Amino acid sequence: MSNIYLRPQLAKEMAQQLLKPTGLDVGLRSGLFLSGLRRTGKTTFLRNDLIPALEQAGALVIYVDLWSDTQTSPMKLVHSAVRKTLKDLQTPASSMLEKLKRVKGADMGALGFKFGFKLENVGVEGGTTLAEALTEVVDQVKTDVVLIVDEVQHAITSDEGHQLLLALKAARDAINPRPDTPGHFVFIGTGSHRAMVSELTARRNQAFAGATSIPYPVLNGDYVAFLLDKLRVDGFAPLPSHKVASQAFKTLGSRPEEMIRALRQLIHHRSPGIAPDDILPVIATTLRSTAADIELMKVEELGSLAQAIFDKIASVAGDARGIFSIDAAAEYSKSVGRDVRVEEIQPVANELLAANLILRRGHGIYGVTDPFVQEIWREKQTLLKKF
Repeated sequence: MSNIYLRPQLAKEMAQQLLKPTGLDVGLRSGLFLSGLRRTGKTTFLRNDLIPALEQAGALVIYVDLWSDTQTSPMKLVHSAVRKTLKDLQTPASSMLEKLKRVKGADMGALGFKFGFKLENVGVEGGTTLAEALTEVVDQVKTDVVLIVDEVQHAITSDEGHQLLLALKAARDAINPRPDTPGHFVFIGTGSHRAMVSELTARRNQAFAGATSIPYPVLNGDYVAFLLDKLRVDGFAPLPSHKVASQAFKTLGSRPEEMIRALRQLIHHRSPGIAPDDILPVIATTLRSTAADIELMKVEELGSLAQAIFDKIASVAGDARGIFSIDAAAEYSKSVGRDVRVEEIQPVANELLAANLILRRGHGIYGVTDPFVQEIWREKQTLLKKF
């Protein structure tokens, strides 16, 4: 029995909607954005379900994870992934060409494709634009090109990121409206910050304004049943009921890793005489807070001023502004118990950014990177005020 819970039917339906849309789904070619909290299975679904389904349907898929290297600009990460794909298309023995040949035809790219530009010039100022490069790929390979950008909200935290999105929109507009185009360009963005991902399609000043934004379809009771069945096959007993386990999964934010951790603790540390249905809810509630504590410990390790800055940002439901102001410095001074100079704030804020605990949403505008961590922090602050 596989350890990975697959969702082939959902992936097949999404691939169909993206590559062969009906009149009701054709708007997805303007861009599809999926939002959901971190560690709820988005990347697992993309890698193990959606990408294989898209490739099986004949699409050429390029995947980029902006969370993989938050110190490198989104534009550089995407350009690097596109250049790698182009190189693979030029290499006769590449696995990418083999996949395309199996789906599209045995003679496709037998010797590798040849492009009328140098790979190193793609995305370089004065060189080949993304629109030009992707248009040539579509025309030569004669198939759909799907670019998936994971944690896409990082693209709007810098000017380069904004330019990247404009370049991708330009590629979409250069390829898709052509009446006889042999393929289309489909852009999929996923993100863990729902508000920021929604902004990418809701605000008029965004490149993909008007595109489709939907919540990521989180795992449900079927996944819980899969887990419990796997444990039964492995010989573990007694186990909680499906109803109680499903509720525990919801308590944990529908996060597979946390659910597995809760079940492991239940099985290996359960006291005799206590029913699994009685103890699992307690374990789930405890772990829910612990998951965020790991991130909050990183804030503590950066010192008291970092905690004060993080507190100011996390206490705001939306955009946090004025964190470098004289008034903010006065607030931080009260919190840390000493005078805080304005010039001290920026370096510490940069450390929080480098640790991926906060993100820059615009000039002087900041937010907490993980909304789940912010939610737990605010709950803790509410409890502290009561005592």
